[in-house]
Amino acid sequence: MKIKSLLNDSCWLVLIALLSFGASASQSESTKRITPEDLWQLKRVSPIGINSAGTHVFYKVTTANIQNNGFDSKVYQVSVNGGSSQLVENYQGLVVDKNVSPDGSKKLLHEAVKIDIVLGSDRYEHLNSSDAYVFDDLNYRHWDTWNDGSFKHVFYQDLVTEEKTDIMLNEPYSSPQSPFGGDEDYIWGPEGKHIYYVSKKAQGVDYVTSTNADIYRYTLADKQTVNLTADNLGYDKSPAISSKGQLAWLRMATPGYEADKNDIMVMQGDVAINITGHWDESVQSFMWNKEANLIYFTAATGGTIQLFQVSVPERLSSTTKSSAFAIKQLTEGQFDVNGIVAEVKGKLIVTRNSMNAAREIYSYTIKDKSLQALTTQNDEFYASKDLPTVKKQMVKTQDGQDMLVWVVYPPNFDETKKYPTLLYAQGGPQSPLSQFYSFRWNFQLMASQGYIVVAPNRRGMPGHGVEWNKAISKDWGGGAMQDYLDAIDEVSKASYVDNERIGMIGASFGGYSVFYLAGHHEKRFKTFISHDGVFDFRSMYGTTEELFFVNHDIGGPYWDKTNAAAQQSYDAFNPSNFVEKWDTPMLVIQGGKDYRVPIGQGIQAFQAARLLGVKSRLLYFPEENHWVLTPQNGLVWQHEFFRWLEETL
Repeated sequence: MKIKSLLNDSCWLVLIALLSFGASASQSESTKRITPEDLWQLKRVSPIGINSAGTHVFYKVTTANIQNNGFDSKVYQVSVNGGSSQLVENYQGLVVDKNVSPDGSKKLLHEAVKIDIVLGSDRYEHLNSSDAYVFDDLNYRHWDTWNDGSFKHVFYQDLVTEEKTDIMLNEPYSSPQSPFGGDEDYIWGPEGKHIYYVSKKAQGVDYVTSTNADIYRYTLADKQTVNLTADNLGYDKSPAISSKGQLAWLRMATPGYEADKNDIMVMQGDVAINITGHWDESVQSFMWNKEANLIYFTAATGGTIQLFQVSVPERLSSTTKSSAFAIKQLTEGQFDVNGIVAEVKGKLIVTRNSMNAAREIYSYTIKDKSLQALTTQNDEFYASKDLPTVKKQMVKTQDGQDMLVWVVYPPNFDETKKYPTLLYAQGGPQSPLSQFYSFRWNFQLMASQGYIVVAPNRRGMPGHGVEWNKAISKDWGGGAMQDYLDAIDEVSKASYVDNERIGMIGASFGGYSVFYLAGHHEKRFKTFISHDGVFDFRSMYGTTEELFFVNHDIGGPYWDKTNAAAQQSYDAFNPSNFVEKWDTPMLVIQGGKDYRVPIGQGIQAFQAARLLGVKSRLLYFPEENHWVLTPQNGLVWQHEFFRWLEETL
């Protein structure tokens, strides 16, 4: 009995030791996988600019303050040649300020100016507690803000007298442009004699149905304004002056098409030349070189965003051939070069990120084409974690096209196991699915929870030629939806994809894709998540604030029975027309201040799902817009996202 008891005790000790080791190993493995809390504590790097000597880059590091539901930031400087960063207490006066005039006497700024009487409390002064708005025309709200009668105007301020001059007088137009424009929308001309600014000078119905933003030149001497781009009825924006006084800007030629091919225009005298019109891609951002014979720019290509250059001949005319504008790709790799900060001493200062790394600042050496990290704010964190693997896979579509698909595999991926898989549907619909790093739709985080992520570059995305980019418009439920099915069908042939556990997720147009395929997926998917997705085209047309978008992409108003393209959208591509086929769990996420895809879209979808008896859930953020921006709501979003997948997948 005693010997047996000792043996039993020994067995228990061994078992406890094994269990303890297993728990420790499991705990160690789990701590090496990225969590939602980890994601929200990552440092967010934003370049500020360079000093006048061109020796140092100044940048801001922002971190989420979960407790205070806000963000904290610090400013650092680092040599353009690399090395350690130094904390900067006050960088004012140290960074080159493009808003200061060439002679240093004046500074550009913008302020809101009250022009229209819209508020009830303004109209009836004795009713100062009223919160009413009175509108006689459209453009009553934009993105996440109601129009209170104020317009952003450009001013220049005398730095000695501090006197400010409104260069837009009493105009009911905005510059910077709403809702996202900043001081990139206005610049000084050569010698400080002119100010160039961007504005869409339209009102009411014309404003919400037009993309006709123009570049204006204001002359300080006589206070006269000239429209330099009146010949183009699409977007003209992002003005930049070269060291030789040449004006360049970005142009979209098609009226009402916000995702048209973006080209670089250069003006010499009165001649405006499109220097990228012959190129089969679309420019995102650009910058003159110091000699004014090259323009550096970024653009989507092959599922990434890369750095390019285009030559600018010394003399331009309307007969200059496109061959004079040689375009050359400067970077290549599985990453995005998504911003150009400055050119200094044979280097370009740029920003770069990938699906496995948040944005950092790099220097690109022009001579040897090398990229060097100047900031490494998150390297230590990533070194402590097991990271997913991101691979490119080419899929043949049903109509014979070659489609790039990003496939993200969980950390420590094992081909002998089976993994639940998520088909990701990108928004836009014409936004690139590149090597982006999102703090919401984060593939690194999703894969770290054990999911394979399939992210197709379906038609409609830039980076695969202009025709591929255009193919989505007025065909939302057509080729792009088949592309999604082709992608998941091909990837799911692999033995490690658990075909019993495939879900579909997406936001905006991606949310639309979820709602549409919920009625057409033929049992492929076991669960759906849609964030701010378009559910019903008729109510979308009646409530969205940028009507040029639905006019171009859906085809126009639902009441125009003579418009065949629009009627096809409202009949064949409208998710609400097929809701009776919904039989798969659906998580609906909606922002209360989303005026692009307004709240009724998510409410209708959730209500329909519940009335049909489909397992569903509504995650509602009253104060968030088309995005989720505050830290605590961001964490709620992540935890509810994964809770839903755990329950349904």
